[in-house]
Amino acid sequence: QVQLVESGGGLVQAGGSLRLSCAASGRTFSSYVMGWFRQAPGKEREFVAQISTRGSRTSYADSVKGRFTISRDNAKNMLYLQMDSLKPEDTAVYYCAASPSAYTVQARDYNYWGQGTQVTVSS
Repeated sequence: QVQLVESGGGLVQAGGSLRLSCAASGRTFSSYVMGWFRQAPGKEREFVAQISTRGSRTSYADSVKGRFTISRDNAKNMLYLQMDSLKPEDTAVYYCAASPSAYTVQARDYNYWGQGTQVTVSS
């Protein structure tokens, strides 16, 4: 089992940057595929990015490709999302999640979720 706690959200102007962090508890962090998802008001939760267990493989939603970078530090049990060139449409609650079994963009395949951190981008 793994527990996840996000941090780093906030209010930023369009074009700015934020770095989200996700601290994981447990000794098996390195065995999980990790992902970032987001949910805007009135919308469904959507995939943002994912990273393989060793960090050698990453995938991104088309809407964030080239602007966001996912990374992990297994020695520190940490997951990160560097967000650059932010747009108002990036405004959402961002969640980190862990999947024990699959490299997948489907939220249903992620068993463990953090509580979320709010990101607001003003125009």
